[in-house]
Amino acid sequence: MTAPSPPFDRALHRLRLSRASASYAEASFLKERASEDLLDRLGAINRRFDTAIELGARTGVLASAIAASPTAQRIGTLIECDLCERLLAARRGPKLVVDEERLPFAESSADLIVSTLALHWVNDLVGSLVQVRRALKPDGLFLGAMLGGGTLSELRQVLTEADLEQSGGAGPRVSPFIDPADAGDLLRRAGFALPVVDVDRVTVRYSHPLRLLADLRKMGETNALFERSRAPLTRGRLARASEIYIERFAAPDGRIPATFEIIALTAWAPHPDQPQPLKRGSATARLEDALVASRKARSDGG
Repeated sequence: MTAPSPPFDRALHRLRLSRASASYAEASFLKERASEDLLDRLGAINRRFDTAIELGARTGVLASAIAASPTAQRIGTLIECDLCERLLAARRGPKLVVDEERLPFAESSADLIVSTLALHWVNDLVGSLVQVRRALKPDGLFLGAMLGGGTLSELRQVLTEADLEQSGGAGPRVSPFIDPADAGDLLRRAGFALPVVDVDRVTVRYSHPLRLLADLRKMGETNALFERSRAPLTRGRLARASEIYIERFAAPDGRIPATFEIIALTAWAPHPDQPQPLKRGSATARLEDALVASRKARSDGG
């Protein structure tokens, strides 16, 4: 029996990133936003990280933001890693071409591992997160950001409808993304402690759907599914999808929205000194007693 194909064609994704390398900076606004959020989370943690690794560094947006902030004083060596060699070409510090599915780092070798907007292209996300956790020292920190399930919901709808109209069938043209509700469980399955998940929903407004598609190409975020639709996205089909997009979603000023959902992940490699959750059944107070006490306090207060 033939083994099923993985969701993503990683070789194609690398080619798309390579194609985007010359223009990536022109559409790096999502990377910049995710990097600013990650930097805020990192700044709230009063600790020094002697060895840090960034996965999916692209053109160095996060490293540049760190270098311009007070947080830079608490980071020793930052190793920038990316799947695409061309994206790293202009980076001058320590750098390494790395596939996020096969991390080359020794166990317990890093104090901090970060990643912004790269891990949603990984076929086995839990497996990659396990490798991240193993590469961290005990009580090492992982900070990540990845695109979530609400991303490009408008584009997904209109491309499907245009395909159905033109050919009577539709294959996926927009990659699937994980549900934010599942993210914490993925971190726990990978062996992380104290996981925290936040969601940032961003709406970007464009003058035309083609402007959105152009930005996605510049980001290297176009479809790299193995089971992607093989029907050509002809000029006529693209025009019809644009018409549907404008009819259904355009604001009174004619501009159309594109939704991006950024899932922010914070988790720690386990360590005995970390706070531990209470064991099931170990509580010493009953909820009923607390509610009675609360009602009595309100009554006594008039």
